[in-house]
Amino acid sequence: MKIMVWKRRLTHVLVLLCAVCLPLAAIFPCFTKPVGQPARDIFTDVTEQAGITWKHFNGESPDSHLIETKNGGVAFLDFDQDGWLDIFLLNGGETPRGKSPTPVRNALYRNLGTGKFEDVAAHAGVDRISFYGIGVAVGDYDNDGFPDLLITGYPDCALFHNNGNGTFTDVTDKAGLKQTGRWSTGAAWFDYDRDGLLDLVICHYAQMSLAQAPHCDFRGTPTYCEPRAYGEGDRLSLYHNNGDGTFTDVSAQSGVDKYVGRGLGVVAVDVNDDGWPDLFVTRDGSPNLLLMNQKDGTFQDMAMDADVAYDPNGVAKAGMGIDAADVNGDGRPNFVITNFDSEYHSLFINPGTFPFVDWTTLSGLSHLTMPYVGWGTHFLDYDNDGIMDLMIVNGHVNKVVGLTRANVTYKEQPLLLRNNGKGIFRNMEESAGPVFHTQYDARGLAVGDYDNDGDTDAIFICLQDKPVLLRNNVGQDNAWIGFQLVGTQSNRDAIGSKLTVRVGGRKLVRWITGGASIFSSHDHRVIAGLGSKPGPEKVSVEIRWPHGETQTVTGLPPNQYHKIVEPRGITE
Repeated sequence: MKIMVWKRRLTHVLVLLCAVCLPLAAIFPCFTKPVGQPARDIFTDVTEQAGITWKHFNGESPDSHLIETKNGGVAFLDFDQDGWLDIFLLNGGETPRGKSPTPVRNALYRNLGTGKFEDVAAHAGVDRISFYGIGVAVGDYDNDGFPDLLITGYPDCALFHNNGNGTFTDVTDKAGLKQTGRWSTGAAWFDYDRDGLLDLVICHYAQMSLAQAPHCDFRGTPTYCEPRAYGEGDRLSLYHNNGDGTFTDVSAQSGVDKYVGRGLGVVAVDVNDDGWPDLFVTRDGSPNLLLMNQKDGTFQDMAMDADVAYDPNGVAKAGMGIDAADVNGDGRPNFVITNFDSEYHSLFINPGTFPFVDWTTLSGLSHLTMPYVGWGTHFLDYDNDGIMDLMIVNGHVNKVVGLTRANVTYKEQPLLLRNNGKGIFRNMEESAGPVFHTQYDARGLAVGDYDNDGDTDAIFICLQDKPVLLRNNVGQDNAWIGFQLVGTQSNRDAIGSKLTVRVGGRKLVRWITGGASIFSSHDHRVIAGLGSKPGPEKVSVEIRWPHGETQTVTGLPPNQYHKIVEPRGITE
């Protein structure tokens, strides 16, 4: 009798457990650990193995110029068009009392296709610039098939034209892009008027002079001043591509120069699905901007309508990095923004109308990111399950922070956050790899498939140190499909394209954005994860090209990249 009662009670317990666990499994389907499989790090630091020895220099000095904290550009690009992603690493520079013992140089690491890289920056002519470097934006502005480099900084910027023979030429003056005296930060290539030529938006931070910078200290120790010490900020710049190698400053006539603030990050993506690219600009202690394309060469800020300008208390956060992706499967771009510690990083869900939904707390980001100062960030489907996950790199500004905050450190660990498909994230620290247990003073973050194995790798910059190149170890376990789009009527990079991948009853929406993260540029190819192998036999994709036409391609085999050239005169 006692045995029967015990069995009955055990059955009731199991039923209760199932009642609790099954709904949780439905909400968190990806968070179960495979049984019987050996543990494997999701990412491996392969910096040394790849032959990357370059170190960053920021001119850190007793004067504590704020610019020393806001730099660190990195880009993935195939500069020689050999089919392998190369790496450009941008250095900061010297300050009056922050001198380097060796010449401050950038690096351009050519991918040898063997997991190794060689620095060819000197031969390419991009190893040195005449100003303090901040960020980099990659785009083929003249549609010749070779990516060009825009470098932002202080007190100028530079445009390097890719000559197609392994070298670059500085064409800044000829192009009309001199920024003399300005502190330029984030930038994005995008075709705002859909004429087939990449235009350029450049963010500016504030008015600054290294000779007359404000000075602050904490208990007698020099420290970096708050952004407000540098004034209310500066204006955006928008340049129209004239198609002859020159650009026209249309900041005033487009309306973007009336928004004064401390701009840092920018992403260009079609927010409202009308076929025209919009801009989301993050600003440091200034209200964020959501600049909606009016289709007539002008933009209107709708950040207040979208409830993304301020936090719920009406305070402007320290907005830094930004990215856009569909995190909940509804086919619309949502936005992540990295902020200062105690503000936590933000996630906004785009419901298709204004206002947006502040998903920061419901997503888990509020508690996952509370102690961190965030910089570079990017959505990526690291395991190719078809759901967009999130990577964030962090690092504080002031070294004295430990004297005032018990739970905040100067160097901070990166975050790899796994999405359950509903915009709820979990920290994968335990399985992500040693890098995600290590503290860095990180800044720029770029993503791309540097080894062409069908999953997304990453690299980030660390102030005063080597960068960190991360190889993805798990994405190739699942099925995937990759796309390299080539515009003909549209810009050749196809920046601004919307891709809708259909697999059975599932729909995966991806965009080729301009800008994103902070100070960085990314692989323009698109990878869509298809879940467990062997995956579907064939995949179809609908492409809405930046020029406005829509094309459908069917019968594509998975587990490989597909180069799709935009046909002229699309009617479907």
